[in-house]
Amino acid sequence: MGFGLAVAFGLALGVAIGAAPLLYRALGPLLIGFNAIPKVALVPILVMWFGIGTVPAIITAFLISFFPIAVNVAAGIATLEPELQDVLRSLGARKRDILWKVGLPRALPYFFASLKVAISLAFVGSVISETVASNNGIGHLMLVASSSFRTPLLFAGLVVIAVLGIIMYAGAALMERRLAHWATRGTDGGLHGGG
Repeated sequence: MGFGLAVAFGLALGVAIGAAPLLYRALGPLLIGFNAIPKVALVPILVMWFGIGTVPAIITAFLISFFPIAVNVAAGIATLEPELQDVLRSLGARKRDILWKVGLPRALPYFFASLKVAISLAFVGSVISETVASNNGIGHLMLVASSSFRTPLLFAGLVVIAVLGIIMYAGAALMERRLAHWATRGTDGGLHGGG
């Protein structure tokens, strides 16, 4: 859930700040400053506000994976060549048309690159939160296993996290091949997700 929220809000904010240079300059430093805060330091605050459970884990996963999506989408849109924009305007395109028909497709490779990073970060965030302040989840299971010296269970938790990460990464790579196949280079489908 945290990752899904990060995708939705990160994409929306990335489009907004990438399309508006003033907003880009105003919110850029705030995003960088917020990202510099260790998210594990926010978990006790989230527990005080929302109690022990899944809500702090969802919010932590959101907070830790939101930044790369927003920044990369904004960069993809903001780096649209001024010459191309001038040509499109001379052909009668409005700013909204340029954003939807050129800016967003151009930002797709940036978006999918950030998705692949954000997936692993979302797992890190949720497991950290579940370890610190939860009565369930993989992080809590691993904490209980380590305190009772059940090493196989601890490794099983790590394997589950790795498998879930691989599945979600593969899903993002598949979406990239379907939606932005024109931007991928001929690779074997490894870390770049191309094909």
